[in-house]
Amino acid sequence: MTQSAVQRIEADITSNPVVLYMKGTPVFPQCGFSARVVQILGHVGVPFKGVNVLEDTEIREGIKAYTNWPTIPQLYVGGEFVGGCDIIMEMYQSGELQSMLKEKGIAVQAEA
Repeated sequence: MTQSAVQRIEADITSNPVVLYMKGTPVFPQCGFSARVVQILGHVGVPFKGVNVLEDTEIREGIKAYTNWPTIPQLYVGGEFVGGCDIIMEMYQSGELQSMLKEKGIAVQAEA
């Protein structure tokens, strides 16, 4: 992983409260797992920065190495890696995602 990839990832996750590394964009997700996480974030009403890993091989490979997590999407909240699609779905359904967002000072508009 290059130093520039690390710097870009760290800049994204420290300057945005919620960041989703995904395939595609929030408006046009290009995989079902990314679309599902976008849908969950939309449902709880949390604004987030979407980073399209399909546009940048360095970031796509870099984010996997950065978290030691092999799959995309990857959600970061308050600078911390939360998980991928399955984890986010489970957390959303249990209400844990909404609680964590509130604890990090991020306004949530809808409960599970």
